[in-house]
Amino acid sequence: MICPRPPRFPRLSTTLTVSLALLGAAVTHGSNPAPAHGPVEAPPVPKPVETPVPVVAGPTAAEKATTFAATTRAAKATSRNALIRLASTLTERGDYDAAEVAYRQILNNPTVPETDVKSALLGMAHMYRTKGELTKAAAIYERFLAEYATDDRAPEALLSLGRTLRSLGVHKLAIARFYSVINSTLKVAGDGFERYQVLAKTAQFEIAETHFQSGNFVEANKFFTRLSLLDLAPADRARAQFKAGYALRLQGELEKSIGMLRNFLEQWPQDENVPEARYLLATTLMDLKRPQEAFAATLDLLRTEKSRIAADPKRWAYWQRKTGNQLANGFFETGDTMNARAIYAGLLELSAEPTWRLPLTYHLALCYERLGVMDSARTAYQSIVDAVAAKPSPDFTELATMAKWRLQHLDWREGVGQKISSLSDSPQSRTAATSATPPAPPKSATP
Repeated sequence: MICPRPPRFPRLSTTLTVSLALLGAAVTHGSNPAPAHGPVEAPPVPKPVETPVPVVAGPTAAEKATTFAATTRAAKATSRNALIRLASTLTERGDYDAAEVAYRQILNNPTVPETDVKSALLGMAHMYRTKGELTKAAAIYERFLAEYATDDRAPEALLSLGRTLRSLGVHKLAIARFYSVINSTLKVAGDGFERYQVLAKTAQFEIAETHFQSGNFVEANKFFTRLSLLDLAPADRARAQFKAGYALRLQGELEKSIGMLRNFLEQWPQDENVPEARYLLATTLMDLKRPQEAFAATLDLLRTEKSRIAADPKRWAYWQRKTGNQLANGFFETGDTMNARAIYAGLLELSAEPTWRLPLTYHLALCYERLGVMDSARTAYQSIVDAVAAKPSPDFTELATMAKWRLQHLDWREGVGQKISSLSDSPQSRTAATSATPPAPPKSATP
């Protein structure tokens, strides 16, 4: 008997198996109601792994104390430096009392380092010297040199002390201090050699200048002549040559002085001492009774190119006016009216200020009057009267009065001249002409 085979079911495909599995997962975790057999707990969420933070150790108490001390010292040093700078600025401004207070705050502080004490001492000495209290300045320089003789700034302090003593009139002691500068530079070698050489040359200049100011012109000329031959900067060599010529004039060696001054003017035409050198040359030539050469030197000074005057107009104006006035007045007094008139005319072009032009115009009118050029004299006198009338000033009242009197005097002279020219041989006409008298001059006027 053959038994019937049981029915065969087809195998589920792999795709279907996967689909069912996904469907079951959706039912389990979806929004549908949970199956009857109970809720399924969600798997726990893993906690993030924490990375340990390394612990940095803070400064120790000793390190904190060291840092605080260094910061405090830096702050104090900054404060002291600021105070020194403030005192220096106050000195430059001329507020000397406030500058002194600032310097004393540093010097009276026992905790201030030695470097700041040195700077404060030198600053205070400079302040006193600038103020004009030379005795106090010299005392502080002496204190600095006594306490810090080996300091790098000692040579500069010696120079300043020498200049201070010279201003006080203590010339021998000043020269000794300048020689100390030279002696201190002989021991220096290496990096500071060039700096100390400059200081030594400066000290030689100061020695020569001290001899000059003390009236020892022979020694002054000797030192300045040596300096003019050294390998110096052009400005220093020019100055030395000028001072050597000046010393020769004051020494009484006028011919040698003229030669030295002329060499200076030829070699250094742009130097700042040129206007004074021209003044010395002109006056020395006048002393040697060489008026035409002196006149030429004066005109050279008055006719200097404006481009050269522009470099230092005040200096040029001073020496032009001084030279012109002195030489023109000298020529006028000695009767050399032509040269006097030429110089007065040149001086007139130097300035348009009434205080300068009006007195010169009066002197120029006197020259015209003496030369017989009456129309020019009258025009010059009248210009003074008109200028003062237009702008009255008590400074020119007397000058205007004198100009008016000169005009009256010219009218009288002209009237007398006309009468004399029209005289006949009759005694009555002669008597009438000679009986005329000139107007009386003002009391302050000198005809």
